[in-house]
Parts: sequence; structure tokens; C-alpha cells
Amino acid sequence: MPHALKTVWTEMVRPLLRRPPGLQVAALCCRAGEEGREVLLVTSRDTGRWVLPKGWPIDGKDAPGAALQEAWEEAGVRARSVAPRPIGRFTYAKRFDGGYEVPVEAQVFEVVVDSLARHYPEAGQRERIWVSPDRAAEMVDEPDLRSLLLTIQSPPDPDTADA
Repeated sequence: MPHALKTVWTEMVRPLLRRPPGLQVAALCCRAGEEGREVLLVTSRDTGRWVLPKGWPIDGKDAPGAALQEAWEEAGVRARSVAPRPIGRFTYAKRFDGGYEVPVEAQVFEVVVDSLARHYPEAGQRERIWVSPDRAAEMVDEPDLRSLLLTIQSPPDPDTADA
């Protein structure tokens, strides 16, 4: 009987109790640097980890528009263009006040950056840095994001993204 209970638990009950991942949008902000493509990382407000600008969907905005909004608020990004479809995705555990975690899937939209503002909503709460995709992959904690960054090597192509 214990084996039967374990089977029922693992194959039927536990999957029903597992929450689906929340959905966020992320901006992979890029520019052509002197030595190739560079990506923009920002620090998270709670732990200071290096991350992409990201957040929850925003009412009245499509996913690329919400990613642009997050890039503005968290990094002061003024965009030249944003990809209309995600270039990838990554998963991570979103930690909330009180210590509980929720699985989250972030859809990543490539943003070609025109410039960075000096003054933006979260300017005093985050640091930002331009680095190569390889260096960015070393700096982030999420394995899926690390893999995505390692695939980004050529300079951003504004012709493949829509404004």
C-alpha cells in the first residue's frame, strides 16, 4: 500500500497542487560596442544580483511594450527598437517579502538601445553596467538566462526589430 500511495501522490496529487509559473517580461537591452555586442544588466533591488530589467505584464500594453516600460523604469533605457516576439525565455524563483518563492517564466524581448537617461524612476535604487554577452552570462544566476546570453554574439540588428 505505501508504494501505491506514493504513486498516487507523485503522479496525480502533487501535479494538481503545483502552481503554474507566473509570467514576466524581460528586456535584453543591446548595443554595438567597440569590441562587439554589449548587453545591459541592472542590479535587483532586494539582493543586488545582476539581472535583466523585467517585470509583470502591464494592463494596456502588449508584452514588448511592457518590457520597454520595465527597461525605462529600471535602467533609463531610451529604445531605438524592440523585437515584436520573444527571442527566448528563462525561468527563476521569484522571492517575495516573507521569504516565499514562486516559479516565474520570463519572456525575453530584444531591445536595441538608443541612449540611457541619467534620471529615471529607479535610478537611485539600482546599478547598471554594459558588458559582453559572455561576461553577462558569468554575472547572472539563472541557468536558462545564462544559456540565452551565450547565444547572443553578433551586434544587434535594428532591421530585425520593430519600433
